[in-house]
Amino acid sequence: MSKPFAPSCERNQGPILEVLQRHVGDSRRVLEVGSGTGQHAVHFAVAMPWLIWQCSDRADNLPGIALWLDEAALGNTPAALELDVDGRWPAATFDTVFTANSLHIMGWPQVEAFFAGVGKVLQEDGPLIVYGPFNYGGDFTSDSNRAFEQWLKDRDPASGIRDVEAVDALAREIGLVLVEDNAMPANNRCLVWRRRKFL
Repeated sequence: MSKPFAPSCERNQGPILEVLQRHVGDSRRVLEVGSGTGQHAVHFAVAMPWLIWQCSDRADNLPGIALWLDEAALGNTPAALELDVDGRWPAATFDTVFTANSLHIMGWPQVEAFFAGVGKVLQEDGPLIVYGPFNYGGDFTSDSNRAFEQWLKDRDPASGIRDVEAVDALAREIGLVLVEDNAMPANNRCLVWRRRKFL
């Protein structure tokens, strides 16, 4: 198979890296949930060599991720883990959890399962960093996001752009506090929560 390539990853990895670098300086192990093509993992692992960047995704995406990781041959990108948010999560814990462009392609029960899983694997005071489109108060932030929502619904009625308020409520249930909401290219956001011990 040929190495998968997502143009959007090339466009957004620079702005996402700026957010990551503000929050993962003390981290050593990052779990990326839904690594997709594997492009982000390689870019971020090169830029932050002190991190062990652990990719994960559903089984059908693992071969494509392996092509990116094998070609890069980095010392800080172990083989990707099979992870379906509805299934078994890693037994290990991580200093940071990161995901990009995933919550809007899941059904809401899977979004709930994602946060429940993060609650099990994220260490105290570690950041959860989520990139993607979000609504505020039920309203779209752009006409392009409204059109994207329709495309998502036509593809899978269970998917859709999530409300920040609803997602933040799930985060608060597992002891996370929203510390940053960053505007990103193409009407996306990069949300950063931190898990604190005494909440």
